[in-house]
Amino acid sequence: MRRPGQSSVRRPAVAGLFYPREPDLLDEQVQRYLQAPAPREPEPAPRLRAIVVPHAGYVYSGPTAGVAYRLLPPLGDRVRRVLLLGPPHRVPVWGLAVSGAREWESPLGTVTLDEVGRRHLLDADVGQTPPIASVGDVAHAHEHSLEVQIPFLQRTLPGTTVLPVLVGDGSPSTLADRIDSWWAEDALVVVSTDLSHYEPDAAARRHDARTSAAVLACDPSGIADRDACGAQALRTLLALAARHGAAVRELDRRTSADTAGDPDRVVGYGAFAVED
Repeated sequence: MRRPGQSSVRRPAVAGLFYPREPDLLDEQVQRYLQAPAPREPEPAPRLRAIVVPHAGYVYSGPTAGVAYRLLPPLGDRVRRVLLLGPPHRVPVWGLAVSGAREWESPLGTVTLDEVGRRHLLDADVGQTPPIASVGDVAHAHEHSLEVQIPFLQRTLPGTTVLPVLVGDGSPSTLADRIDSWWAEDALVVVSTDLSHYEPDAAARRHDARTSAAVLACDPSGIADRDACGAQALRTLLALAARHGAAVRELDRRTSADTAGDPDRVVGYGAFAVED
């Protein structure tokens, strides 16, 4: 197995599919989502610890993601590292699957991975079988849930290190223990998840409203697998937020019918802010 941190670059897998491959077009699209009027303009969040954002193709979920990401630029003076959590769609994962690359590339350039944070996760499992955290580059290779967040981070928190982690089976409380050190002044957690899948629009909105209520209550037990494709990453964040007495705000909630989708079979998208 290749050792984590070895000179390696994870290349984009879904550029040209989920978002534009051309740098100028991608930059223009990201900036448009960051600046577009929102149904509810978010209040500033100086004590922001985490955001929850969707990960569908930009044409579908980009406006909702933009509402959360527009909170980040004012934090650039203090945030130096980002923990990026999301679900694996192609390869099953147990616990935390960490990228072993040195850098991740997008059409906008590269981001440096957080080697110190990676070692912190991996070293905690020395001698434990199976380990809770391990290098999982096979799972990361073609996964879109984390990749689509990179251009937004490059434009809102340039220069920060990022640690992409796919979250699989395991106790949310135990997984929250492992990421507790990212609840810090110099860090931000980004959870990537969509909400309901392939219901009629009216039913999806009712479903997503129930999920949102559980998120706002910091209740991991209120998030079922069918409520969000990134349910395990979301549950882990909520367990972490609850132990720190955090407050959660809903920033935006839509479905693909609001953007470019068929109203008879929609995907739900939500954006949330987690604050001290």
